[in-house]
Amino acid sequence: VVFVVCRSLEGLKTFSYLEELILDNNLLGNDLLLPRLPHLHTLTLNKNQISFQRNTCKILLDHLAEVVPSLQYLSLLGNVACPNELVCKEKDEDDYQRYRYFVLHKLTNLKFLDTRKVTRREREEALVRGAFMKVVKPK
Repeated sequence: VVFVVCRSLEGLKTFSYLEELILDNNLLGNDLLLPRLPHLHTLTLNKNQISFQRNTCKILLDHLAEVVPSLQYLSLLGNVACPNELVCKEKDEDDYQRYRYFVLHKLTNLKFLDTRKVTRREREEALVRGAFMKVVKPK
């Protein structure tokens, strides 16, 4: 397990056999670029600056799908991208569920997202509707 506090992840490429990476409480945003880490199964990005602005979160999720193909556990709690009614009163459980469908549509191997196990029903729903579930705020 590696705990990192940083703004640059350049040095991670030397840890190609890394299995767990905790990047909580940094200033990481949607421009996060990880090196290829084929053995990484756990990634926590809690309390960073990841949001659903434009298509940048889609790009980040596509990037994660490519560079961490073994990813099974992802946590994005405390980021704007993760609509949580405990943190933001404007969000509700439906917002959070749509977020889950969207993330599961992009990262099909996840077994846990945030603190909750991915259910078979969620996985099926993500296949059918996940691409259309991006949570956006109306202007």
